[in-house]
Amino acid sequence: MKKYQKQSRMTVDAEYREEQGNPFFEALPEILGKEEVMKRLRSQIPYPKDIQKMSPEERRREVMEISKWFYPMDYMYTIYDMLYRAMSATYQTKNIVDHIRQMNDLYMDFRTGREREFQYATQAYTGAVLGVPGIGKTSTVQRCLSLMPQVIVHTNYGGKPMYTKQINYLFVECPSDCSVRTLAFNIFSAIDRAIGSDYLKQATYQRAVAASATTTKLKTICMTHHIGRIVIDEIQNAIQTAVKNRQLKPLVKFLVELTNETSTGICFCGTMEAEDLFMSQEHLKRRTRGFRLLPLKYDVTYRKFITELWDSQVVLQKTELSEKLMKQIYDLSAGIPSYIVKIFQEAQVQAILTGKEKLSYEVLKQAVMCLGIEVPKTYGWSGTSISDFTVQEVTVNEEAVESVEIEVQTTEETSLEGDCQEEISLDPVDGRRDKLDARDIMDEELPGSAEKTSSKRFYAVKRGRKKSERDDSDLLELWMENPSADALLLNLEQFLMLERRCFLCFNIFQRLTRTNFGTVS
Repeated sequence: MKKYQKQSRMTVDAEYREEQGNPFFEALPEILGKEEVMKRLRSQIPYPKDIQKMSPEERRREVMEISKWFYPMDYMYTIYDMLYRAMSATYQTKNIVDHIRQMNDLYMDFRTGREREFQYATQAYTGAVLGVPGIGKTSTVQRCLSLMPQVIVHTNYGGKPMYTKQINYLFVECPSDCSVRTLAFNIFSAIDRAIGSDYLKQATYQRAVAASATTTKLKTICMTHHIGRIVIDEIQNAIQTAVKNRQLKPLVKFLVELTNETSTGICFCGTMEAEDLFMSQEHLKRRTRGFRLLPLKYDVTYRKFITELWDSQVVLQKTELSEKLMKQIYDLSAGIPSYIVKIFQEAQVQAILTGKEKLSYEVLKQAVMCLGIEVPKTYGWSGTSISDFTVQEVTVNEEAVESVEIEVQTTEETSLEGDCQEEISLDPVDGRRDKLDARDIMDEELPGSAEKTSSKRFYAVKRGRKKSERDDSDLLELWMENPSADALLLNLEQFLMLERRCFLCFNIFQRLTRTNFGTVS
């Protein structure tokens, strides 16, 4: 039987594998296999049986229950594995002797205010999970963390009393105006929620204290409670605030020292905007390697996702999910899971309100207009589609707890199953990474430009027309004939496709009489 199975709470009493002098590492739960993780991550909603007997108001209310639905994908197990290994690596560096030494040094820093030149060599596992908004980063990380107990209470080790609370992880969210001090306060608050302490109250009473004293206090608390992992969500908010207030250097210093001096691993979550800072700072570049996630491709993963979601229809006339409809939904949502769910929900609401009681492409487009969804044509940074993660199921045993093998496919085209392979037409430029000038895309406030690449969005249906369907006056053909601005202007003028307008008003009388001057076609 695996550890903590009888203790389903987030706070559990310590159970040790074997006592070898490192109680924090020995008390960790076993790593879970793919099948079990997927089973625990999945969240299905009960489907009402008597749809026909329900009123329109009841069915619209039932639509909102779809927000609770959660479909696990392979990339989520990869993130779970990363979080577990990072936490495990943190506790492998924490033995009792080193812990006491680090605590003593941090205490002396706090009392004397001195700057210590020597820092302990650590193996804190840091990384980042960045991606397109709506991709499911936050919900995935939170659900993966919930599979592990947050707090382990130690009372006895090696036959001797040892009372301490080990915090395996913290989840901290950055507000829109997050500063270094605010970030520290948010971490205090997360600790309080985990173990019922009042560190935030103490910190707010000491607002006049220098920020360095606050951060030192935070380091001491992290050591006291043996925090294994801090997940900082929406990290781009802290970065944007630091750039705006010209406090970028203190932010970088705070994040680096927090990992170095406490052996606590940090996982940064956020949008691709945070990558600008990560790539421009050498101290953070190697500490923030990790996943850069792009939306679903039109492939088997997407088909499974939309097929399972489609079963949650509450309209009176159920619509069969055809291949054409799947492509239309994909292009409307750009393969972003959050958009897919929202469009599906709103389309049902619109179908019920208008009395159509059936999903169609027109209703889906109406839902997109109501939601104001605008999908990008390109993404600022390159990355890996969440469709391109393939996880092989393995057997986990006591001798090889960390032997989970993960294979990440990064091929540009994902193979499809069955007859759908011929029906799916992907844009040939999808996945191509075009190099851009860093000067055009880097924030001027950020020191050190870093070259980055952009990724074009995926489409279910091929964009544009075939060459055989184009005539001589086709803009693409004119451009390919001579790719220069002057030649294109001449060709446009030749085919009467050029209109030059100049609006000049010489006096008030001319404007009042609405006389147009200088219009040439």
